[in-house]
Amino acid sequence: MNQRTLQLSFPNTIEQSDEELRLLIAAKLYENGTLTSGQAAELAGLSKRAFIEAIGNYNVSIFSGLVADLEADIQNA
Repeated sequence: MNQRTLQLSFPNTIEQSDEELRLLIAAKLYENGTLTSGQAAELAGLSKRAFIEAIGNYNVSIFSGLVADLEADIQNA
């Protein structure tokens, strides 16, 4: 995957770790269909299985509902 670097500054009052923030961003991009589960897992720095397990904690469904996403996930598996 082609990548770009984004540097964000968060207030110290945000209690989430950098890893958790990466997961939250990846989960949201997966949820809205911008990334496949494999791409989102890579962004979060997790295996695909760990990512799928983790997003349940944020009420994100692993079923995107888009057939094209499912086909892409199968091809990239």
